[in-house]
Amino acid sequence: MLFDFFPSRQLTWYLAKTFAVRIIAVLGMLVLVLMMLDLLGETGDILAAPGNGEPELLRYASLRLPQLIARFLPYSVLLATIITLAAMNANSEVVAMKAAGLSAHQILAPLLLTALIVSVGSFAFNERVVTRSTMTLKAWQAVDYGPITREPDARTNVYFNDGNDVLMASVMSGQGANSVLTGVSYYERDDAGMIARQIRADRATFANPGWALEGARVFSVASATEKDLPDGTVVAPGVTLAQTELRRIDPDSEPLPQLSSSIDALKSAGRRTAELEAKWWHKISGPLSAVLMPLLGAVAGFGLARSGQLLARAVLGMALGFAYFVVDNAALAMASFGGYPPLLAAWAPFFLFLFVGETVLVRTEE
Repeated sequence: MLFDFFPSRQLTWYLAKTFAVRIIAVLGMLVLVLMMLDLLGETGDILAAPGNGEPELLRYASLRLPQLIARFLPYSVLLATIITLAAMNANSEVVAMKAAGLSAHQILAPLLLTALIVSVGSFAFNERVVTRSTMTLKAWQAVDYGPITREPDARTNVYFNDGNDVLMASVMSGQGANSVLTGVSYYERDDAGMIARQIRADRATFANPGWALEGARVFSVASATEKDLPDGTVVAPGVTLAQTELRRIDPDSEPLPQLSSSIDALKSAGRRTAELEAKWWHKISGPLSAVLMPLLGAVAGFGLARSGQLLARAVLGMALGFAYFVVDNAALAMASFGGYPPLLAAWAPFFLFLFVGETVLVRTEE
């Protein structure tokens, strides 16, 4: 029986159902509160754009909601674990299960199975929903919540070097020769690196070579004068289509296959990709962190409830869970600076706390 992790179908279903309901309840509460706080901070900026009103507020909420769900789902699993096991401990349900011969691992097995299902669902949700909503929201924020392109390949805040000059755009859409830059700024610099002229334009299209501007105005630093430029004025002849393919990559807005292609393109151009590779691996290890939460929070469900240590055990479980998120974020930051290899940065916190949680459980309950 000790090696049968699901000795009772009824008990497995009861524990899994109770745990799943608590996850949904905690996640709903967290997302609702955080969505309200987020709207309080962004409503003024959204309504400041001409023509925006209540529909735009609802649109912002619909785009922000998937991000909040993805970010706080592991926290919800942790809190649901502590709430579920602490309540069962206080009601002597854990004592009854252990008296029936179940080990701590057998009690946790339905919770771990539920968490694994949540992890798989979270991964699919991130790949299919969160990446798209993140891309759209960032493009909308780049134009201060005004009208934006709805092309799926749009990128925000891109910049390219043309020798000593710099071409920047708030939004880049299209592919190849059909690429379009919106919210364009072009800085011409002298040999000393100082800005000699600044050109701003509504949009630019590829002119082979260079980029043809529309609605452009130029400011000359030496004379401190500004004037209009005719449509079709070409700038940045050194910015080629090959260079635009290496535009700034946002790993949060790209699913795994697309991010893999972006990393390969950067590697072939000799660019550094350690940070992006760490994010690639974290797209897998991040959702899988939900499986750790029942193990880290399990300490709250054992021990005698009447011993007065239930609160201390719950706090310990929360501390272990939140420590994982701190270490996980620190490892990703170290990878961005080149301190950790990408694979180690993404997976070391997961396995470290897997061993910590298992050690605490074995030493205290088994």
